[in-house]
Amino acid sequence: MKVLVIGSGGREHAILWALRRTSERPLELLCAPGNAGIAEIARCVPIAATEVTELAHFAENERVDLTIVGGEAPLARGIVDEFNARGLRIVGPTASAARLEASKVFAKQFMARHRVPTARFRVAGSADEAIAILRRGEFGGPDSPVVIKADGLAAGKGVVVARDRAEAERAVQELMVQRRVGDAAERVVLEEALEGREASVIFWTDGRTSRLMPPARDHKRVGEGDTGPNTGGMGAITAPGVLDRATHEQVVRQTVEPTLEGLRAEGLEFRGVLYLGLMLTPEGPRVLEYNVRLGDPEAQAILVRLRSDLTVICEAAATGHLSETDVEWADGASACVVLAARGYPERVETGAVISGLEKAAAVPGVEIFHAGTERGPQGEWRTAGGRVLGVASAAPTLDEALAQCYRAAERISWQGMNYRRDIGR
Repeated sequence: MKVLVIGSGGREHAILWALRRTSERPLELLCAPGNAGIAEIARCVPIAATEVTELAHFAENERVDLTIVGGEAPLARGIVDEFNARGLRIVGPTASAARLEASKVFAKQFMARHRVPTARFRVAGSADEAIAILRRGEFGGPDSPVVIKADGLAAGKGVVVARDRAEAERAVQELMVQRRVGDAAERVVLEEALEGREASVIFWTDGRTSRLMPPARDHKRVGEGDTGPNTGGMGAITAPGVLDRATHEQVVRQTVEPTLEGLRAEGLEFRGVLYLGLMLTPEGPRVLEYNVRLGDPEAQAILVRLRSDLTVICEAAATGHLSETDVEWADGASACVVLAARGYPERVETGAVISGLEKAAAVPGVEIFHAGTERGPQGEWRTAGGRVLGVASAAPTLDEALAQCYRAAERISWQGMNYRRDIGR
């Protein structure tokens, strides 16, 4: 069976690793465009993830049996629509359904239409309008926190949690006037800052049935103690303490089921992975955001616990037969610690020689996923991105999983390497 994975990061490496590890059938694994670490287990194809038409041509010519889309950008560009039109089997939502992530405005209005609990919000189409909303005090006084979100895709850099009105106004200026994230902030969402614990509920769906993954929690800020700018993610965990059983059932009833019902009611075809970023407030769970694919680095932490055949799960989601498919997970907990390059998430230094990978891989229970690596002229490993490696582990307890991750991380080094030492704390 020929399986193509679209993307080039740690998430895609984890997907390919899980496909190979769990499949009962022989697989030929392909990845477009992939990275140097992925090339160790799959044939990498030099086609960018957003080259939708070229990818469809390739899948046709190669007679690919199943395509799995890793990231949000190709989904927003309609890769599923293109593959469907050619009769090619693919896992993911259509472009219309992918607006749940591609447009924060659409997502918030969707939640309002279908009574999915979320934060109070307003939409602004200009910096003047946004600042006027803030100064009217709709989200509290000058000292009240408020969240500013760019409408479009911004690679994890379009959300600012402002501590007060002055900081919120600066964020509006940076996003809408200085255009820090380009066209993504032509509109912004202003919303109340919720208090509570964050959690992520992620599941496969064929539009009707859902198969839940272990609840996860990620760490977005670059610095320990949740300080510094937001990143694409510095680490993630899964553990029983992320969501207790009663809260989990409440989340499914109040957020997962209404979301799926809303998609069906609006005729939006969703066959893939849906991710609900939640805030667990004293008033109950509230949806902060939707993602229409596996998170990164949540995928690395989650997939190391998967026992069922990932190929079978993805086929079932793509063909509408998920109700006939059981998904089993290893008990316990898991973690992923991201090793990043100096300067991440702003001006990233690349090209540093990486040492210690073999020693790190020898730590029992650890898997190392490549996010931004390349081979140098002598075959050495070098950094080629902001997030370079993800060190993941599953164990009976979270403390054990974290200890294994950090034991491995300490064996890896390059000039400028940094990582958070408080993941899961």
